[in-house]
Amino acid sequence: MHSKKVRYMTAFAAVICLAWLVGFGWTVKDYLIGSGRGVSLAAPAEQPAPEGQAGKVVALGDSLTRGTGDDEGKGYAGYLADELKEEGFRASMVNLGIKGLTSAGLLEQLGQKEIARQVGQADIVLLTIGGNDLFLGGQTLSDLSAASLAKLEDAFAANLASILETIRSANPAATVYLLGLYDPFRELEDGAETSRAVRSWNARTMETISAYDDMVFVPTYDLFQRNTADYLFTDRFHPNGRGYRLMAGRLAALIAEEGGAP
Repeated sequence: MHSKKVRYMTAFAAVICLAWLVGFGWTVKDYLIGSGRGVSLAAPAEQPAPEGQAGKVVALGDSLTRGTGDDEGKGYAGYLADELKEEGFRASMVNLGIKGLTSAGLLEQLGQKEIARQVGQADIVLLTIGGNDLFLGGQTLSDLSAASLAKLEDAFAANLASILETIRSANPAATVYLLGLYDPFRELEDGAETSRAVRSWNARTMETISAYDDMVFVPTYDLFQRNTADYLFTDRFHPNGRGYRLMAGRLAALIAEEGGAP
């Protein structure tokens, strides 16, 4: 692709590069933003708790909660359920994740009666949100200026505060675990800039969630910091099974520290 021996090879390489860039943009848009349809959701199928246990875990959020990129279709929520079961904890799992969900979309989803009912019954609420707000289907990659990122952070922080308040209103007792963002772009040319943006985003998220009791920020940035590609799906954005297992392992450890699952 980098050969300049003849003009034909150079032209061919340029065409290939342009095609890759176009495909890259559409891939980001499809995987991070999704179809753009509404967030209306039918009553979810609930994985029943093993006999003798009435605890309940509800997972909310975007494609990470949905498990996009995992060949087994479990995602971090499914692997967490497996780990908790191995540790002797017994709880049902309800996955309400929606591919492409933004913080505004999650607020809309939480306004649905069935979703509010599910959240109200939970002992633990898991949450991934913010990746689509930050990356905007790849648009943010073209403008990583401090001013642009600050505007996105402000809007997200306001929505996040409303989300947390809505969850707490529906369920005053549940422990909420909010997973932070990792940087899937760190190995690209502008990786240093995207990493800076993700770290700033995570700091603002931690600041927002710290105002609420029984809500825990779960870092994931460091889990993907080295050998990033080894933990990503072929789209190079979502985790693969190995990446989701890392996330589930960290969640399981924090839940154990907080006194365990119900």
